[in-house]
Amino acid sequence: MLQELKTVEERYRQVVSLLSDPTVTSNVQKIKELARERAELEPLVKKYEEFKKVEKELAESSSILSEADSDPELKHLAEAELESLKSKKEALEKELKLMLLPKNPNDEKNVILEIRAGAGGDEASLFAQDLLRMYTRYAEQKGWKWELMDVSYSPIGGIKEAIVNIQGKKVYSWLKYESGVHRVQRVPKTEAAGRIHTSTATVAVLPEAEEIDLKIDPKDLKIEAFGASGPGGQNVNRNYTAIRITHKPSGLVVSCQDEKSQHRNKERALKILRTRLVDIAQSEQHSRISQDRKRQVGSGERSEKIRTYNFPQSRVTDHRLNENFYDIEAIMDGDLDEIIEKLVVYFQTRALEENRSEEIANQPVEF
Repeated sequence: MLQELKTVEERYRQVVSLLSDPTVTSNVQKIKELARERAELEPLVKKYEEFKKVEKELAESSSILSEADSDPELKHLAEAELESLKSKKEALEKELKLMLLPKNPNDEKNVILEIRAGAGGDEASLFAQDLLRMYTRYAEQKGWKWELMDVSYSPIGGIKEAIVNIQGKKVYSWLKYESGVHRVQRVPKTEAAGRIHTSTATVAVLPEAEEIDLKIDPKDLKIEAFGASGPGGQNVNRNYTAIRITHKPSGLVVSCQDEKSQHRNKERALKILRTRLVDIAQSEQHSRISQDRKRQVGSGERSEKIRTYNFPQSRVTDHRLNENFYDIEAIMDGDLDEIIEKLVVYFQTRALEENRSEEIANQPVEF
């Protein structure tokens, strides 16, 4: 780890030096790349400097204790300082190891968030609508921009499916663990007898794909225009502005009807299609990797039941953390930071343990 930190520190010094080099400052693109790299490396370098300072103070305290003729009171102070510094060093080591973990290349990306009603009929569609509001409220709290790209309403005003584009700083890094089956337990509005029902909705969080991520051959696409419809199925546009795109090789079908412009709906549909195709390719790659590895850290498999929202007890249970969170009304209003921050720490810790297990497994056996 220390050698890796030294290498990072050396590269940081090089980047800082290059940013003041007259031969580089004239190249705007290069300056942007170097500035981005400096911003990425700086937190790690600062933490490493803090670690080295603690190591130096540890050495000084140990030196005082090793001197036989040292003042007894000074020795006592050094012993107390030594214990405090050891704890601080251990904490810094853990932070540095977490910071050195390989970054997910998608963490900086915007996301396509897809919410679909699952088991439970009308109640599932109402719950899907509640989840849509929860995530859009969370996006607003984080200062992100969101745009409803497509929505399919149920007859009672819930949603069968909704697709949202969320844009902002590191959106995927915050939302990537939300993929999965969300379960709700409550008395539905449609229940006359007051019985508690259980319904589900699925959430998929996909890193938004750019054109450079995947090139689509226009010959592989079948593009159709049709009349858009709104809640309850009524026709809201007789000019056939809604767009349906079929990707022939994969059979994927994407439709968009939320915009009044056919061109805009086509742009949105292509963005969703590209994102889904990249996700399929990455999932296939992950599947091949998981065949060689018995367990996969932080996969966020969508088939998992990840969370239960129990309204009668005002409780939200995250099954991965095996932890309960209360004040369900605040959570449904977008107050998700506590849950998501704990999920980030949980999966980072698992990844750290996985790395450590691999290091031990790869150590040479001595006879």
